[in-house]
Amino acid sequence: MALFNLSDLAATLAPEARLLGIDPGRKQVGLALSDVSRMVATPLETVKRGKLGAMAQHVRALAEKHGIGGMVIGIPLSLDGSFGPAAQASKDWATALSEQSGLPVCLWDERLSSSAVNRMLIQEADLSRRKRDDIVDRLAAAYILQAALDCLPRP
Repeated sequence: MALFNLSDLAATLAPEARLLGIDPGRKQVGLALSDVSRMVATPLETVKRGKLGAMAQHVRALAEKHGIGGMVIGIPLSLDGSFGPAAQASKDWATALSEQSGLPVCLWDERLSSSAVNRMLIQEADLSRRKRDDIVDRLAAAYILQAALDCLPRP
């Protein structure tokens, strides 16, 4: 499979195919799912980051179960917008995941997504650090996916 920009990815999707949002962390990977109209992102789950083959198999199973046609994967650009080593590692991981899962992918700027989600959970929900740790990755994935969905052209 290939890396696409968001518009090209959307053009390849079947009419009611969902998108899977992914926030790839060092220890955990947050997953979020769009609705069939690709307007709303919903947190799905957090999985331990392990071998790429296992992740690809999990993504394929989710794609079959939920009708997922593509992935939006967060890429950690530097604060100045440059493409550093962490962004390159995420791009390489996304490319390999796309190839192994058979799903097309686009990369989406995830700068400060986890920080924004943590800030919201502290200020709005007043959650403890332990409770935040349990949900922050999937919420960050939803945050990334929702930003991408908001940029999709609407008929």
